[in-house]
Amino acid sequence: MIGILSNRSFAALFAAQVVALLGTGLLTVALGLLAYDLAGDRAGAVLGTALTIKMVAYVGLSPIAQALVQRLPRRAVLVAADLIRAAVALCLPFVTEIWQVYALIFVLQAASATFTPAFQATIPDILPDEADYTRALSLSRLAYDLENLLSPALAGLLLTVLSYNALFLGTVLGFAVSAALIARTALPPAGGEVAQRPFRERLTRGTRIYLATPRLRGLLSLNLAASAAGAFVLVNTVVVVRGVYGGSESDLAVAMAAFGAGSMAGALMLPRLLDRLDDRPVMLGGAQALVALTLGLAATVWAAGWPAWPIFLALWALFGLAYACVLTPSGRLLRRSAHQQDRPAVFAAQFALSHACWLVTYPLAGWAGAALGMVPTLALLSGLALLGVGAARRLWPADTPRSLPHEHPDLPPDHPHLRAHGGRRHAHPFVIDDEHRVWPTHG
Repeated sequence: MIGILSNRSFAALFAAQVVALLGTGLLTVALGLLAYDLAGDRAGAVLGTALTIKMVAYVGLSPIAQALVQRLPRRAVLVAADLIRAAVALCLPFVTEIWQVYALIFVLQAASATFTPAFQATIPDILPDEADYTRALSLSRLAYDLENLLSPALAGLLLTVLSYNALFLGTVLGFAVSAALIARTALPPAGGEVAQRPFRERLTRGTRIYLATPRLRGLLSLNLAASAAGAFVLVNTVVVVRGVYGGSESDLAVAMAAFGAGSMAGALMLPRLLDRLDDRPVMLGGAQALVALTLGLAATVWAAGWPAWPIFLALWALFGLAYACVLTPSGRLLRRSAHQQDRPAVFAAQFALSHACWLVTYPLAGWAGAALGMVPTLALLSGLALLGVGAARRLWPADTPRSLPHEHPDLPPDHPHLRAHGGRRHAHPFVIDDEHRVWPTHG
């Protein structure tokens, strides 16, 4: 897996991702402390609102941002988004009102909604070999999990000698270093064909391709399953650890580390697993495991109470493992489902639609947990995850070949596509584009 870092362009982008993630982790800690300074006991409500603003920005702005920047050089877009995020982080230590926090978070997340899909769509262009790209996805998953472990530890270390405002400067540094690394990296140009289309078509193109492709409709359903189980872990672990087990803040860190360790184990295992198996059984297996874990935990707690602490940690590690099996291969499906020039739009559609799932499951996990208790919440979320698995199995057929036979009765006989593939009826790896607007269901 480490061998792909010999690709200098990917190594620079991966380093940029790592330092930006560390900066984001410091921002999370600092923002919590800032919210407490401004709102006291209402800090949780402030952070909840900030999280909702983040998700709304991701869902609403990502396709718009991608349509707007398609005419611009890819490297300039990434560097500008990083610099905007750095500028926002630099402003945060000076805020005095809660509304200012909300406004700055919206701007920061709007920049992230521009940066992340464009960044993700660049990697398959740098690593055209699918095996290399799979290893890059696993490294990216590892980077996210390590950030969840290292950023709180680094923040705690810095807070022993500095005020929390210094953490914002660490965030600024992370985004600035990321921008510098990207600015020095040679990136392949994005396809210029799509950039010449009208804005309305650029705005909807990624979502149209996404929703017209069966494996991506299945991916959206699997995103729902992963977010349903993941939301319980991310929202309610603190409630369970502190309220049920009477644990300390260190115990909470251990529980989240168990989830992260399981996810990292999945990321390390997946490249070899995906060399032998298709994406569908791996991803469906992970989603079905999430349903079984969530439903099994609900039944256990209802019948016998919460398990012993070591068993709880083992369960959280299994949650992390199954979660990684669902999410890590998703980039492979996106790469396979669009031409190079359409990938930024398709990655933006995935970014928006997957976060729409979280926009539903985050508040559901929190509100149901507070109003109904943990067992009904687990049952409710497991039902939602099961719905996602069932939809994925139906929407993403198991026996779909990569090369699909189809006809083009609407194209003139001398069309370049017909000449390239030997006639009006032919077969090739199928993606939705200008010549293929509907997925063939009967050949």
